[in-house]
Amino acid sequence: MTFKKFLKTITFIEIFKGMALTLKTMLTPAVTIQYPKERRKIAPGFRGQHALAKDAGRAKCVGCGLCATICPSQCIKITRAKGKVEKYEIELLRCIYCGFCVEACPYGAISLTENYEYSSYNKDDLYMTKEKLLSNWDKYMPGDKGEIYYRKFWRPFSEDFGTPQGQASYRGKKE
Repeated sequence: MTFKKFLKTITFIEIFKGMALTLKTMLTPAVTIQYPKERRKIAPGFRGQHALAKDAGRAKCVGCGLCATICPSQCIKITRAKGKVEKYEIELLRCIYCGFCVEACPYGAISLTENYEYSSYNKDDLYMTKEKLLSNWDKYMPGDKGEIYYRKFWRPFSEDFGTPQGQASYRGKKE
């Protein structure tokens, strides 16, 4: 045993260093928020509970199934009958909130709202049906909020695919 190691053992330097660190952290204020009274601020574009979008009071979903096809966790199930959506179901316990369903939808019919307070002790409450999803749109995306959400956070749009200024392009035969 070296003299330096012997000195550390006798004087308990490591213990004093640990106690100093503990005292230092005790003097800094806590960052815990008191949840029911205080709420955290949601980051823009937060991916929370799902909603089916409405346009003029009607659901935008036509049941094409692209969202269910692209979903990596296969939590979306769609049933069509006579040209309209009969069932649209999402198992929230399987969902990984990746947002692929929102990106894949050509009609902008599904969205992830800013709602994060939907925990439950009952598994059936976390199984979203078409009616629940439509009511979520009314609750969490009222008025123009839904359109603003799509414009801000989801791309591409059809205007993104235009020909840039000054680029040569084929315009057809001149006669």
